[in-house]
Amino acid sequence: VQLQASGGGLVQAGGSLRLSCAASRRTFSNNGVSWFRQAPGKEREFVAAIDWRGGNTYTAESVKDQFTISRNNAKNTVYLQMNSLKPEDTAVYYCAAALGSQATTNPQNLRYWGKGTLVTVSS
Repeated sequence: VQLQASGGGLVQAGGSLRLSCAASRRTFSNNGVSWFRQAPGKEREFVAAIDWRGGNTYTAESVKDQFTISRNNAKNTVYLQMNSLKPEDTAVYYCAAALGSQATTNPQNLRYWGKGTLVTVSS
C-alpha cells in the first residue's frame, strides 16, 4: 500500500483545513488508519486514528475539540478535518495504515507510512 497525504498549506489562526490520505496500489479499506504529526524540533505525536469501518475513532486530547477523523472506503481515502487551527498545530502531518483493522495510537502497529503534508498556521 502506498499512501499519500495532501491538503496541507498555509492558513491563518482560526481557520480550517481538511487533510486527505489516499491509498494506491491496493485498497486500505480493511486497515486501521492513523494520523501523526511532527512539529519542528519536536517528536512525532499521535493525532487521530480510525478503524476499518469508521465506527471507532481515537483523537488526541490536545486536539479532540478541533480535529475529526473520518473515512470513505469507496474512495479509498481517510480524512482529517481540522478546525479552529492554532499556530501550535503547525507541523508535518503523516498518515499511516496498520496491518490490522483496528484503530491504533501506537506507531509500532502501523506498517505503511505516507509522505507528509505540511500545515502552517500563522498567528
